[in-house]
Amino acid sequence: MNSLLLTRRSRRNRRNQKIRDLIEETVLRAEDLIQPLFVVDGRGAPEPVESMPDVFRYSVNDLAKRCEEVAAVGIPAVAVFPKLDSELKDPTGSHALDEDALLYRAIRAVKQAVPELLVITDVALDPYTSHGHDGVLTDDGASVDNDESVALLARLAVLEAAAGADWVAPSDMMDGRVGVIREELDRAGFIDTGILAYSAKFASAYYGPFREAVGSLQAAGTAHLDKRSYQLNPANRREAILDALLDEDEGADVMMVKPAGPYLDVIRELREQTLLPVAAYQVSGEYAQIHAAARLGWLDLQKTRDESLLAIKRAGADMILSYFAEAVARDSQ
Repeated sequence: MNSLLLTRRSRRNRRNQKIRDLIEETVLRAEDLIQPLFVVDGRGAPEPVESMPDVFRYSVNDLAKRCEEVAAVGIPAVAVFPKLDSELKDPTGSHALDEDALLYRAIRAVKQAVPELLVITDVALDPYTSHGHDGVLTDDGASVDNDESVALLARLAVLEAAAGADWVAPSDMMDGRVGVIREELDRAGFIDTGILAYSAKFASAYYGPFREAVGSLQAAGTAHLDKRSYQLNPANRREAILDALLDEDEGADVMMVKPAGPYLDVIRELREQTLLPVAAYQVSGEYAQIHAAARLGWLDLQKTRDESLLAIKRAGADMILSYFAEAVARDSQ
């Protein structure tokens, strides 16, 4: 048998599992994952989200129990998103400033049940507005009023911190909101509350199932839900990095890219541009498409799930929000 005269045979380092384990460059741990969870008012059974298999909306009491289960498998944090009854919504999202609103009750319940679990809360008005936007509209209804929205978002962030949130997460993409939120948190005495900023959030087609989950889907397809005037153009990488670095200057503690899988290049670029921790959100559409293909027998659910998350980590994300988080952590035990 003739042998090639090769100085370097790369396959030597792939010859068996022990060698492959020793040289593995990227490791995904439960400690790298954040579990998003949805909460709804009432005391009924968990409500399934039709477009997201194995994802439910929980009552406040059930949410606290779910958080105990999430913490038990080693996941360090949850991100909580409320679904409000439609009668509580109005054009200005005024219910967001009610100290007894669903989200604040949920935060308090989770922190009482699992004090050590980090609670991350969304700072945006879309769960509260009747038009589904992340802020309040201008008087003519033609666009979102940036500065008025920022003032409301800062008040929302302070209420979340007062309820016990460890990190507030502005997801609105308004200009200047991180700096104002930091200032208002500090003024209110919440100097230890962190800001996980949605720093590069794209106007993506992958958000549809999430909008069903939080009840803002009814505005889909209308001019009022066109968020391209504040969320990023999917074509623009440089603009995304510019926006993210502005958040760093304004005091963000962690910067996030959303969605994750279609924007691995942005995650990598941001990782190379900052010393801050980088987060990525594997969004509802990414989750749903993997499940859909697996149900048709076209993909292996677990292997595709794990590869998708490993790719996000390899691109440079220090932490990943994913609806797969608990399942991955449980399977790795």
